[in-house]
Amino acid sequence: MKKLLITGGNGFIARHMAEYLAESYEIVIYNRQQLDLLDSAAVFEVIKKGGFDAVVHAATYDAAPKHSTKDPRMVLENNLRMFFNIARCEDYFGRMLYFGSGAEFDRAHWIPKMKEDYFDRYVPSDQYGFSKYIMTKYALENKKIYNLRLFAVFGCYEDYLVRFISNACCHAILDLPIRIRRNAFYDFLAMGDLAKIVAWFIENKPGETVYNICTGTVHDFKSIAEMIIKISGKNLDVRIQTEGLGSEYSGDNSLFIGELNGFIFTPFEEAIRNLYAWYSSHREVIDREKLLASV
Repeated sequence: MKKLLITGGNGFIARHMAEYLAESYEIVIYNRQQLDLLDSAAVFEVIKKGGFDAVVHAATYDAAPKHSTKDPRMVLENNLRMFFNIARCEDYFGRMLYFGSGAEFDRAHWIPKMKEDYFDRYVPSDQYGFSKYIMTKYALENKKIYNLRLFAVFGCYEDYLVRFISNACCHAILDLPIRIRRNAFYDFLAMGDLAKIVAWFIENKPGETVYNICTGTVHDFKSIAEMIIKISGKNLDVRIQTEGLGSEYSGDNSLFIGELNGFIFTPFEEAIRNLYAWYSSHREVIDREKLLASV
């Protein structure tokens, strides 16, 4: 049985990865309290002694959410230190998978269905996007490190105060109108599908080191809100704060689809229903006062 190290144990991506992959792999998962990824010596010792076939680096330092206590001035440095503290240990692991972001393309210059070769047309102006940009520059020159570039992912355990689909589900469950800052089309990927994709990258030898991981289909926030209201069976309002459409956030997925030979995504409405059902059975995780202040 292959042995995996998963970082970012408190995050929703890492939790999903650990749950899904546990049946097929020996999982070692660390959160920030158990292993400080900024401590170069500690990371080296864990990886050197671990004998990991793969490292799934899901930890990230993002101070964007307004309720975050992280220092926004440290986003670039901390993201890069965590990444390179692991990458420098490449002699002691089989491969490294990490999750890039469409922010690498620079938010100010997003266009629909961005392809992998759109990378480096612009240098991101924000610290988070710039950190992911630098990681990709490194991954492109390293045959053991793979960037699974994400656009919009959703699933249980995510931060429902800032993640739109979870936020909308929670509003509907508490009989509150669903609020949207500004409508936009995004390519949303269900976490269950991402876990299956990660398993493929662990078991196979990809031809490239950087891939857009997305469905190739976009959905707008307003239509998603209406879908959630339909699923809830309630009569709720959808309130949009700013008229007009924001930038589309989507990627061209033909490179990874060609590698996986016809990957079948979970139908979007089915994935939404599953998430709504999860929040319905875990109402205790929803803080009504924080939710009301979230948009």
